[in-house]
Amino acid sequence: MTDILLRDVRDGVVTLTMNDPGTLNALSDAMLAALRAALAEIAETDARVVILAAEGRAFCAGHHLREMQAMRQASDGGAAAFADLFDRCAAAMAAIRTLPQPVIAQVHGLATAAGCQLVATCDMAVASDNARFGVNGVDIGLFCSTPMVALSRNVGAKRAMEMLTTGGFLSAGEAVAAGLVNRAVPADRLEVETRALAETVASKLGRAVRIGKGAFYAQLERPVDAAYALTRDAMVANLAEPDTAEGIQAFLEKRAPRWTQ
Repeated sequence: MTDILLRDVRDGVVTLTMNDPGTLNALSDAMLAALRAALAEIAETDARVVILAAEGRAFCAGHHLREMQAMRQASDGGAAAFADLFDRCAAAMAAIRTLPQPVIAQVHGLATAAGCQLVATCDMAVASDNARFGVNGVDIGLFCSTPMVALSRNVGAKRAMEMLTTGGFLSAGEAVAAGLVNRAVPADRLEVETRALAETVASKLGRAVRIGKGAFYAQLERPVDAAYALTRDAMVANLAEPDTAEGIQAFLEKRAPRWTQ
């Protein structure tokens, strides 16, 4: 791991902390590479949950605009480099969705443009009550077209379009009401409350959560009949787990399960 992305591992919970406060933790080439490398490594571990946090006064300000402006020096005006950047960003977002472990965003300060996309992509999010969320690229003449993919899958279409076309921000409370984050908490409780959520998830049978997360996203885009077929197979696979048999028997016997995972 490089200093741009810090890692802490405790009790099955991995905390990744974006550590580039001078750029407001922008999704620079280095940050995107570090995130993808870390997620690929975590996917192969027995970790239960990932928390994505940030240092400094903002969670993430989106793409690194100075790097993007430098790309314009290419003979094609940067078109190929821009396409590559957005492909790499999309791959980092996809890595969060396909990671076996749930990912919880721990958000403070600003989450803007691709930073808001990052929050929307995480499986869950806890925000400090002073956090703000926006896809405000339109303010500098750049419509947040790639961030809107994740945003529009979290909040209603009309709310998303208003944010995208006006550059307006949601408060933490509004983000909760819109479905972008799970809860807003006092700033001095952010880390504690996020950790508590992570530990609750980590206390469940890890294999069951992994099967469930995969099935959750796989069924979302399918017609109802296909979704039920897919989730049927997921539950059959889950029931085949020895620890699931133990969990059911423990419930019937009114005792704590003795899981091996």
